[in-house]
Amino acid sequence: MPRYGMVIDLLRCIGCYGCQTSCKAENATPPGVTWARVEVTEMGKYPNVTRLNLPLICMHCREPECEKVCPSGATVKGIDGIVTVDDAKCIGCRYCMVACPYGARYFYEDGRGYFGDTLTPFEEVGYKRHKLGTVLKCDFCKHRIEDGLKKGLTVGVDREATPACIINCMCKARWFGDLDDPESEVSRLVTSGQAFQLNPEVGTDPQVYYLPAGRIVTENV
Repeated sequence: MPRYGMVIDLLRCIGCYGCQTSCKAENATPPGVTWARVEVTEMGKYPNVTRLNLPLICMHCREPECEKVCPSGATVKGIDGIVTVDDAKCIGCRYCMVACPYGARYFYEDGRGYFGDTLTPFEEVGYKRHKLGTVLKCDFCKHRIEDGLKKGLTVGVDREATPACIINCMCKARWFGDLDDPESEVSRLVTSGQAFQLNPEVGTDPQVYYLPAGRIVTENV
């Protein structure tokens, strides 16, 4: 069984928000719910200042704190490495939101759309995928992965079997695939010696890795 993960290249990311927009379109997330987001900050001191675009999603940790604190068993880490929330079990206590070190979870509090109480046709259909009073989060577009596998496609290679944020990244700054497959691109990048995890000190062992923005590029990654 594969263990899915992602690598994001901070040197290539230009902060276009394409990942954020494509995620909302693919998963029909309501206002205030942004599974894929881009935080922008500045590093250094004038005149040597660098703008850093930091894409953030659920890290799908190997030791997820959210799963440990969930009292109803709604949060589960699958054997494929993907952490999901079962909205039939979620009681909306939001303990997982407090426990998550990455701010990757959102509470679906009301059914309003982007234009008030009147929903657009897209919202009327899309919001039916989510249950009020439950916690929502990125699931690596699990529906795309499962549908793609049924068609015999390769996850992380074929568009239909790959998360929306990956295929819509205009700078090709993201890779997705099986971290346990030494021949996969994500595995190669992770073992390159350059990849790092966010907040490793919390001990959750994220399955989303980053390539540093300030590195010296010696090969085409």
